[in-house]
Amino acid sequence: MKRTRLPIYHLDAFTTRAFAGNPAAVMLMDRFPDDALLQRIAAENNLSETAFLVREGNDYRLRWFTPTTEVPLCGHATLASAAVVMLRLEPGRNVVVFHSLSGPLTVRKIETGFLMNFPARPSQLVTTPRMLAQALGADPIEVFSNEFNYLALLESERELCELKPDMEALAGIGRPGVIVTAASSEKHYDFVSRYFAPAKGIPEDPVTGAAHCMLAPYWASRLGKTEFHAFQASRRGGEVTCRLVGDRVELEGACVFYLEGEAEFDVD
Repeated sequence: MKRTRLPIYHLDAFTTRAFAGNPAAVMLMDRFPDDALLQRIAAENNLSETAFLVREGNDYRLRWFTPTTEVPLCGHATLASAAVVMLRLEPGRNVVVFHSLSGPLTVRKIETGFLMNFPARPSQLVTTPRMLAQALGADPIEVFSNEFNYLALLESERELCELKPDMEALAGIGRPGVIVTAASSEKHYDFVSRYFAPAKGIPEDPVTGAAHCMLAPYWASRLGKTEFHAFQASRRGGEVTCRLVGDRVELEGACVFYLEGEAEFDVD
């Protein structure tokens, strides 16, 4: 065993002010240790995601862990990682490529924050699963599905905001997460959403970039346009500008640094 100290950053993503948006931890490493240690670190951080970065030439290898599992894509922790790279590790850098389980992800620095390029997650209309409606405590207008999530359209933003799902039941419905969405009651936003992922150790995620990779193609088909200003109506809340570009989704957001320091632990 060897005692090691590594830099750690805690940021709030998809927000321009502290204590809003979605918090993420970012850790820079020389190499990835075994997965069990990465999982223990993420559990210790106890945030919806911890991002682990390893430099790879001029790019970075990026992995994301919830407190209970590794995930294939995470928007807010990628946004936080980009802020760490371009504002702390390499000030003045304007573009970074992260290599991930979802392929290469390019992030550019823009005037309002950062612009991420992610794979779109199209979905198919399905018959509403009875267990899903029961777990949500609501009757969706329609339900779409892919390998990652169910997406349930609700009647109104008010119904969406008042939703109190049975998290234990949601954890057993056969998908890693559930997105609920509705048209916005405010002209400023095109749609609103919430995201529940108790199966991944996240009862409700505050602001979810990956969910918008499914929401963008869904609302593009429904509204007949490709650019959206969206609001995720969690307790913390967050704004996401997203656009569908072919088979990719562009997501815009800002970050706020909350904490910078070092983590100390044993490594084999």
